[in-house]
Amino acid sequence: MNKKTKAWIEAMRLRTLPVSVAGVFAGTAVAVLYDSFRIVPALICLLFAVIAQIASNFANEYYDFRNGLDRKGREGFRRGVTEGDISPSAMKRATYALLAADALLGCTLLWFGGWWMLPIGIAIALFAVGYSTGPYPLSHHGLGDIAVVVFFGIVPVMLTAYLQAPELCLWPVSLPVSLAVGLMAADVLIVNNYRDCDDDRAVGKHTTVVIFGRKAMSTVYLLDGIAAIVLAAWALYGLVSPWWGTAAGICLLVHVRLWAGIVHRRGAELNPMLGKTAMLLLASSLLMLIACATDV
Repeated sequence: MNKKTKAWIEAMRLRTLPVSVAGVFAGTAVAVLYDSFRIVPALICLLFAVIAQIASNFANEYYDFRNGLDRKGREGFRRGVTEGDISPSAMKRATYALLAADALLGCTLLWFGGWWMLPIGIAIALFAVGYSTGPYPLSHHGLGDIAVVVFFGIVPVMLTAYLQAPELCLWPVSLPVSLAVGLMAADVLIVNNYRDCDDDRAVGKHTTVVIFGRKAMSTVYLLDGIAAIVLAAWALYGLVSPWWGTAAGICLLVHVRLWAGIVHRRGAELNPMLGKTAMLLLASSLLMLIACATDV
């Protein structure tokens, strides 16, 4: 693999992509629970979510570089634009090309959900870019965590479920499940910002970790995961096979163990913990999907 190809792959931030996959898995789990699984909208939602996240990652890299918020040798993943591996113009073109392709893909979902979904698609595109730029970049003002709960939890889970079963009222299950996914997705962002806290503070980027400090946000990380797993267990209680409770308990123990490891690490040592946090979210969503496909 040549250096340029590797730089583009690193810019995708593969360790974080399980976050977008998890939301679609969880939404599909709800649809399966109601015997309404439809493979075509589920697959379109999956591809749409992954492309949107990659576009957002590209936008974050480009606009942080343009706004002087990145520097060479940062603690986090290697930034191809900042390090000179990718030209800023190439990154900008890739960002908007992906957004355009995702918009076209998203239009196919109008067939399953109706025209009212169009403003939601526009909101998703605006979030992908507005997370890092615009008059009030969300990630620079302590709003990234809330945005992640909404756009990696509530929106993908509830829309994925709805698009497979638009005629059914799914929100009593899909809403708490979506909040659970959103809280665990926010934990991935917390690890990212926990690692980058010193770099972000130096350039005036006000993430929640910069605002409230590492100790407070590590506690939020712990509480987010506990609340998420309890919410998911409660939402599916009595509706799926009893082994789901045991699986949720194991996920909770893994989460606590991850938290204990995070508070004793700094800098690049947190990169594997970020990936493990994302994989825990993906694993819990996959277990949820399997449980919903299992007879009570």
